[in-house]
Amino acid sequence: MKVILTTNIKKLGKVGDLISVKNGFARNFLFPQKKALRNTKNNKEYFDKIRDEIDKKEAKKKDNALVLLNNLKDLKIEFIKEADENNQLYGAVSKKEIQQFLEERDIGLLSDDIKILQTIKSLGEHLIEVSPYEGLIEKIKVFVKKA
Repeated sequence: MKVILTTNIKKLGKVGDLISVKNGFARNFLFPQKKALRNTKNNKEYFDKIRDEIDKKEAKKKDNALVLLNNLKDLKIEFIKEADENNQLYGAVSKKEIQQFLEERDIGLLSDDIKILQTIKSLGEHLIEVSPYEGLIEKIKVFVKKA
């Protein structure tokens, strides 16, 4: 099914893109959340009318993402974990733990916005990528200390 995107969606496209998706994805996700319109003549005309409004919303989302990234630069992400004598953790630091750490400090990120570059299974300093908006990527340090 061909649809017109009304918002940026990671790994799918940007506002105004005409993309082809599976019928179920469009019906069950894109249409109910108003993230896309069917590719019809009327919808194309309607999209052209509301284009400025959508662009303003996207600019606001981008500004919020920039503020969030600036807040992350000032924040020290630190975990205290149990480790063996070789400084290997009994487990790993997960996206969910990082997300909870940030939520406790009033920084709301989706799990999809966090990318762990290498599995965090040892003590020390590790890098993760945070991408709260399409095209904005920031590398953040995560520190793991021994309990």
